[in-house]
Amino acid sequence: MRRRILVIANETVAGIELREEIVRRAREDDAELLVVCPALNSRIRHWLSDDDGARAEAGRRLESSLEALLAAGVDARGHVGDSDPLQALEDALRAFGADEVVVSTHPPGRSNWLERDVVGRARARHRLPIEHLVVDLGRAQPALHAA
Repeated sequence: MRRRILVIANETVAGIELREEIVRRAREDDAELLVVCPALNSRIRHWLSDDDGARAEAGRRLESSLEALLAAGVDARGHVGDSDPLQALEDALRAFGADEVVVSTHPPGRSNWLERDVVGRARARHRLPIEHLVVDLGRAQPALHAA
């Protein structure tokens, strides 16, 4: 049976570090991958139930990431998740049944998810391995090279 890896990432879904990690894991374990990109929204837009723009933006980032993974030889699927990354994780685990989770965030000081302790709270709720990967989109990123 193939190993199942769930990836939760928003803006960092476009990061080279995350793509390289996904490619490495997929090749090592012949893994099945699900990438979930939460549709993060402003509080006022969330309160007004106006999430169309956030969902569309998350969908564009996700599609671009899935295309880059496919170009690197990794077949992954994905979907846009709930605006709350912990709820997006819960929803995905119910449907996907992952063996492990990778949560990708911006670096400390720039990550709302780290300020809200999303990684720690996810680890406290679930027994499966949850790895935290920091992706610095502000740093120059090398091109992804497929082997």
